[in-house]
Amino acid sequence: MKRFASANWQGTGKEGKGSLTSQSTVLNKTQYSYSTRFEEGVGTNPEELVAAAHAGCFTMKLSFNLTKAGFPPANIDTKCEITLDSEKGEITSSHLTVAAKVPGLEKEKFEELVADAKANCPISKLYNTSITCNATLS
Repeated sequence: MKRFASANWQGTGKEGKGSLTSQSTVLNKTQYSYSTRFEEGVGTNPEELVAAAHAGCFTMKLSFNLTKAGFPPANIDTKCEITLDSEKGEITSSHLTVAAKVPGLEKEKFEELVADAKANCPISKLYNTSITCNATLS
């Protein structure tokens, strides 16, 4: 399976502007720029998209893990926070915060399945950075 997205940029790094389009067209010439990446401009940025990818991938992997263990989740909410060190020009961490409602599941088993999802979702495997996670079971 292959998926794609494309980017277009016009102008200099700071004064220019760009757009992103995804295969599904969920992103369709979506604006991004210096101000959306390093300030608070209107539009998206690569780090926001990486955070969405990690949150989505981790959450789906956790759901598969829980279901395989015999505890289908009622609900999983995940937030991913990406830290970009703009001086070094590198992403230094990805932090996941997950809250899940899983009937009948003990905390120890939940933590085991969360750790597996954190280590083994395809996006986690792609990253070359620190990945941390706080998880809450209800």
